[in-house]
Amino acid sequence: MTSMLDRPVKARALPALARHRRVTNNVAAVLVTLSMAIALTPLAWVLCSVLVNGLRTVMSSTWWTHSQAGMTSLKVGGGACHAIVGTVLQGLVCAAISIPIGVLVAIYLVEYGGASALRRVVSFMVDILTGVPSIVAALFIYALWVAVLGLPRSQLAVSLALVLLMLPVIVRSTEEMLRIVPVDLREASYALGAPKWKTIAKIVIPTGLSGIVTGILLALARVMGETAPLLILVSYAQIMNFNIFSGFMGSLPGMMYDQVTTGAGISPVPTERLWGAALTLMLLIAMINIGARVVAAILVPKKS
Repeated sequence: MTSMLDRPVKARALPALARHRRVTNNVAAVLVTLSMAIALTPLAWVLCSVLVNGLRTVMSSTWWTHSQAGMTSLKVGGGACHAIVGTVLQGLVCAAISIPIGVLVAIYLVEYGGASALRRVVSFMVDILTGVPSIVAALFIYALWVAVLGLPRSQLAVSLALVLLMLPVIVRSTEEMLRIVPVDLREASYALGAPKWKTIAKIVIPTGLSGIVTGILLALARVMGETAPLLILVSYAQIMNFNIFSGFMGSLPGMMYDQVTTGAGISPVPTERLWGAALTLMLLIAMINIGARVVAAILVPKKS
């Protein structure tokens, strides 16, 4: 039993405890803010550098409508239309293959796998793919596509290599989003008589759609900037090529590498093209992110 003498002591201890908690909270807030500032500083530096150095090139009237056909490292002019087309085609093919497979694999791991041996094997393989370097994925596709099957080097082979890089990111991000969907929503759907597949399609996926889209965009942004598969599986071309099955094809990462090899950093013309291609790639990824988020906001059911 608490005596009368103990009560003033506890009353005096409460303000001290509140001050200690307030100080601890303020220190934690300062540390978190400082960490965020440290993390954002190099990002802001990179963005500002690319924007300052590449803005003039991107604002050119021919940059978005012309290719580099006939251009040399000393000849001013040309554009990045051929590289934009190649990057977009590469991303579309890669996304068309990776997104359905990745989302379905994640649904299996969360909803159907349980504790089966197949689920453990699939999860282990996804973990391995997560750490595979891009050059290893490119060499694997080269060995299978070119050496074994005898098919020509093409942009399609590049997309297949990028699938190996994009797939594990989609699987893991989608898996996490599906896991945080409350179990009560599933049980309520089952109680109303809905089968499992309809519960997943109508309740689980729409609930976690915004997070799933974010994971897909992160994966797409990663693969659109890869260079190793381009160098191994298809050569860079300065002309327009809409055929992903044959022929050399331009891309923004390939264009940046080509400008480096032709004197970027020494000659002003390839240097400006290098910064312009880098800024164009950033703008392209930003537009894809904004467009996908708008679509996701439209598709996600609004809470009443």
